[in-house]
Amino acid sequence: MRIGIVCYPSVGGSGIVATELAAQLARRGHEIHIVSSDVPFRLSQFEERIRFHQVETPTYPLFRESPYVLALANKLVEVHRLAGLDVIHAHYAVPHATAAFLAREIIGPGAPGVVTTLHGTDITLMGSDPSFTEIIAFSINRSDAVTAVSESLRTDTVTLLPVQREVRVIPNFLDCARWRRSEPAGLCGRLACGGERVLMHMSNFRRVKRPWDVVEIFSRVCRAVESRLILVGDGPELAPALALAERLGVRERILVLGNQEQVVPLLSAADVFLLPSEQESFGLAALEAMACGVPVVVSRTGGLPEVVVEGETGFLCQVGDVDAMAARVVQILQDDGLRRRMGAAAMERVRRHFCADRVVPQYEALYREVVG
Repeated sequence: MRIGIVCYPSVGGSGIVATELAAQLARRGHEIHIVSSDVPFRLSQFEERIRFHQVETPTYPLFRESPYVLALANKLVEVHRLAGLDVIHAHYAVPHATAAFLAREIIGPGAPGVVTTLHGTDITLMGSDPSFTEIIAFSINRSDAVTAVSESLRTDTVTLLPVQREVRVIPNFLDCARWRRSEPAGLCGRLACGGERVLMHMSNFRRVKRPWDVVEIFSRVCRAVESRLILVGDGPELAPALALAERLGVRERILVLGNQEQVVPLLSAADVFLLPSEQESFGLAALEAMACGVPVVVSRTGGLPEVVVEGETGFLCQVGDVDAMAARVVQILQDDGLRRRMGAAAMERVRRHFCADRVVPQYEALYREVVG
């Protein structure tokens, strides 16, 4: 099939999953056209069957705000007329499914089907805002098929919005040939492999990720276990989190690595992964850590309980309960047998439920159903 994939190019989970889906579909023989404002973060390797089409939004004095939705719809029409798309797969209802609907109206007979995947922010944040409720629901209802990355997100969607379209759950996934524990060669000098335990947090450092809780947890863990904290990623809450670390006297034990493309060796060097988010529709970062054999301590929120098995692959704690999270981290770090068992169970859970060869065929079947 000829499949158009519309996504954000940013480091966030939706863009990463959309890019990995494109790569997997291309390897399975499909022709993929990625449409975005820039090259997606992890579209770094050449794939013979993937084409990238950049959306350029012109700036005119007439427009006080950038008319990205219009430019995107126009680009989708161009790509369809160039390639004859069978399906447009929009990652996020607004603005991507909205633009796909406009493109289909312009194309008319013979227009591609539209599949919309909901990743969370378009529902959990925008969905409760009266400024967007109707357009989000409209974009979902006018799609030919709709998926959500977790049962939690599916429930939120049908609860918050007047949605008539069936919402199916297809979880996020990893290429398990690449996402597997590796020897962190050459990293020990930087990541404290000389007896100190390594905690890791990886995110876009937005408020919803609660990075200040990461620092609070780490400061408590340091009192019981010699450890270091590795922060991977960047965002507006990173600087305030580091300022808090300075006040708590643990700043010198924190290593900030910024955005990293190759994170498997980093995760493989960690002993525990922290994700104390306010809300996670799925929790891709936790899944990536689990694939590398790292126990996770996360918030009991959103889709995380569907990814993490309590007491088996990690621990789930209430949002904001830094004392409980710190106690769970210490429990793992002080019991090597528990840490190894949890790491092995985490890898096995990913292999059984979240590998590309189990999930991507579900999207292929959905595309065939939409195309008819």
